[in-house]
Amino acid sequence: MKALRYLALSVAAALFLVPFYLVIRNGLVSESEISATSWTFLPSSVRWENFAELFSDPAVPLVRSMLNSLVVAVLQTAGQLLLCSMAGYGLARIPHRYSNVVFYLVVATLMIPAAVTFVPTFVVVSTLGWVSDLRGLVIPGLFSGFTAFLFRQYFLNFPRELEEAARIDGLGHWGTFWRVVVPNSRGFFAALGVIAFVTSWNQFLWPLVIAQDQDSWTVQVALSTFLTAQSINVHELFLAAAVSVTPLVIVFVAMQRWLVRGVTESGIKG
Repeated sequence: MKALRYLALSVAAALFLVPFYLVIRNGLVSESEISATSWTFLPSSVRWENFAELFSDPAVPLVRSMLNSLVVAVLQTAGQLLLCSMAGYGLARIPHRYSNVVFYLVVATLMIPAAVTFVPTFVVVSTLGWVSDLRGLVIPGLFSGFTAFLFRQYFLNFPRELEEAARIDGLGHWGTFWRVVVPNSRGFFAALGVIAFVTSWNQFLWPLVIAQDQDSWTVQVALSTFLTAQSINVHELFLAAAVSVTPLVIVFVAMQRWLVRGVTESGIKG
C-alpha cells in the first residue's frame, strides 16, 4: 500500500515538473528546433549562450525589471503584513461600538470587482504624478481587505490567556500586540507573507498601465514585450519566463510548510 502511495506521488510530481522542464528546454534551444515538425523531448543541443543573449537584449531590461518586481513585492508584502495585521487585531480584540460595521465594510470590498476600481485608482495615481514611478506601483497594493479578514479570523482564535498576562504586566493594546501577539504568530505572518509576495510578483495589468517608462517595468511587463504583433522571440520568452519564476520557486520551497500551517490557523471553517 505504501509503495502504491509513493508511486502515485512520484507520478504526480513528475507531471507537475514537466511544464517547468518544457519552459527550460525551449529556452535553451534555437528557434528552429522549437518550431520543428519533429519535436523531441530531449534537445539535440543545448545553447547556453541564450542566457547571454537574454541579459544583453537592449530592448528588454530583464535585470532592471526583476529588481523593480522585487522592490514592489517586498514593499507590498511588508505593507500588507503591517497594516492588515494591525487592522485585523483591532477588529478582533479592541472593543468598539462600530467594529462590526467596519469589519462588514472591509468584507464588502471583497465583492467589488477589480475592474470597477481600476479606472478610479488610475485617475488618483495619475493626478498625484505617480505614473512610471514605483510609488504608483507600490502604494495601491499596501492594504488588502482579504488579508485583513484573514488576520482578524486568526486573532479571534489567539489565546486570550497570553494577552491577559500581558495586561497584568501593564501592557496596553499596542504593547500586547507587538510584544506578545506578533512573536507568537510568526508562522501565520510567514504564510500570508508568501501569498502576498507571490501575488505581487505576478501582477501584470496594473504594472502594464502604470509602468509606461522602460525603467519602471516589472518582470511581467518585460515578459510581454517578447510577444508583439510584429515578432515573437520564442526562445528568449521561454528562458525569461524560467528566470523570472526562479525567485518564486525559491520562496515557495523555503516557506512551503508555513503555507499549510497558515491555512490551518486562519480560522476559516469548512
